Amino acid sequence: MIGSFGDISPRVVTVIGGGVAGTEAITKAIANDAFVKVIDLSQDKLNELETKFGNKKIEYILSSPENIQDAISVSDLVIGAVYVIGKEAPKIVTLDMLKSMKPGTVMVDISIDQGGCFESSKPTTHDSPTFLVDGVLHYCVTNMPGAVPLTATEALNRVTLPYILELANKGINEALTENIHLKNGLNMQNGKAIHPAVEEALNK
Repeated sequence: MIGSFGDISPRVVTVIGGGVAGTEAITKAIANDAFVKVIDLSQDKLNELETKFGNKKIEYILSSPENIQDAISVSDLVIGAVYVIGKEAPKIVTLDMLKSMKPGTVMVDISIDQGGCFESSKPTTHDSPTFLVDGVLHYCVTNMPGAVPLTATEALNRVTLPYILELANKGINEALTENIHLKNGLNMQNGKAIHPAVEEALNK
């Protein structure tokens, strides 16, 4: 229970990363009446989130090691939702930072499929999902949506079907020309890697 009720103060939830997953985590934390700390590298993203969620019981924080340390040291739940396209997630919470956290704090590493954004993270499964480091409970399950496979599949189908139909109806070249999102997602063309992140990974 992360909300506030009766005379109990609201729990503090820190969400690191304001992308799609982070925004969903913020939404759920607000719905549970928690106090939310949102951390992101981009001031523009923080401004965008503030426009969306307002500033009642929400603090918007520009990412830095010091600011992350301060936020997680008072948090009850930390959500790591850092994502870098085509690359391993950066380790934004170090092992040293854990020493300042309250015992029993829960850390959820949504970035674990990209290597994890906590230095203490290691992949876990739905059968054995958690482990302790310095008294801090870690949840680092790979493929978290696999816990609800039918719902996850239906959601994925719903968002991908329009792109599939566009490719089928227009053909690849026309669809890529007219839809910037499809073009941005193109990895290979004519036998060459054209996505910058993919090209960098292959040429290491």
